Amino acid sequence: MQETLTDLIGLIGENIVLRRTFLLNNVNGLFSSYIHGQIDEGLGKIGVIVSIESNGDKNKVSDFGKKIAMHIAASKPVAISANDVDPTIIQRERKVLTEQAKNSGKPDNIIEKMVEGRISKFFSEITLLDQTWVMDGESKVSQIIESIEKEMSCYIVIKDFKYFILGEGIEVEKKDFAAEVAEQINS
Repeated sequence: MQETLTDLIGLIGENIVLRRTFLLNNVNGLFSSYIHGQIDEGLGKIGVIVSIESNGDKNKVSDFGKKIAMHIAASKPVAISANDVDPTIIQRERKVLTEQAKNSGKPDNIIEKMVEGRISKFFSEITLLDQTWVMDGESKVSQIIESIEKEMSCYIVIKDFKYFILGEGIEVEKKDFAAEVAEQINS
């Protein structure tokens, strides 16, 4: 990796810093990807890679995988399913929802049902398989996968995914415009 970076730095003439990496393992499957806002080969504002296991036609599964990657770029799920969500995220959300429900003045048994309903809605927003498929706006992603499996007579399992957003995590120093102008005048 270091050798490739050194070659690129020499070619471009600009310093390059590798800030984030992510390893997806998939011995018996395939990878599909999508780059949103692509301005050049492999360069865009959002990049998504999806690890898929399937016994179907590799080209067709790969094409479907690209659609899944496009969906991920648009909807930014946190996990594949509710079972994959970090328990601390669930606890934090449950705590917030419980506090909100308690402020409604409802009895405890009603509060518990309200929180469970809202947690279910929360999962439908943050988990890939429970999200509404962006390409039709109606079906859940899990239903689309089932439909494709039937159509192609195979199984399809989304093993993992990762999306990168250009500049994500870079702390940008914000200055007051007037202070910046004054600083330049005084120097």
